[in-house]
Amino acid sequence: MLHAAILVLGLLLAGLGSAQQVIDAIAARVENDIILLSDVRALARYQQLVDGRSENDAQILDRLIDQWIVRNEADAAQFPHPQEVEVHRAWEQLRGSYGSPEEYEARKKQAGLSDQDIRKMLAAQLYLSSYLDSRFRPSVQVDPQALEDFYQKTIVPRARARGQAPPSFEASKDYIEEAVVQRGINEQADGWLKQSRARLKIEKFVDEGRP
Repeated sequence: MLHAAILVLGLLLAGLGSAQQVIDAIAARVENDIILLSDVRALARYQQLVDGRSENDAQILDRLIDQWIVRNEADAAQFPHPQEVEVHRAWEQLRGSYGSPEEYEARKKQAGLSDQDIRKMLAAQLYLSSYLDSRFRPSVQVDPQALEDFYQKTIVPRARARGQAPPSFEASKDYIEEAVVQRGINEQADGWLKQSRARLKIEKFVDEGRP
């Protein structure tokens, strides 16, 4: 659900003699903060690296606004940021998800990202997702029927699509339970974000139809 950092920065200006040249633009205002077009572009490049494609500008901006809401509350609660060892582990997992180190390097170059850029994105992702997990996991109720439904509608069809025999329900139970809990966290987080958005003053300056 959630992939990237919110960079709440001032408008960047470069002085050229007595004149000033704008080198970034405001994509949205959220309360008294701003989200820059460069933030939208950075998340698009990260999505390109991870998923092989990116959402359009309007969709990415919505994600950044949601991330602003989560970050604002997490910061207010003094929620701990991930340790460097956690960020490094996440980076190694991402790098290992490609067929070879060469493929990772090629995809990274194609996306126009450095390892430092990627680590910053991963650190932000860990921070925000960990906060949402801590906030909503305790209130998620796991219905035994939901576990059985997930097994029958997700695990079994997925195994058969791969030409494999489905694992038993008991062998898959821990994975299924975590997947159902995560779904519950996402549902509660979505509802909370929708309510939070309604209370905020938000102005967008990105064309909804822009790819």
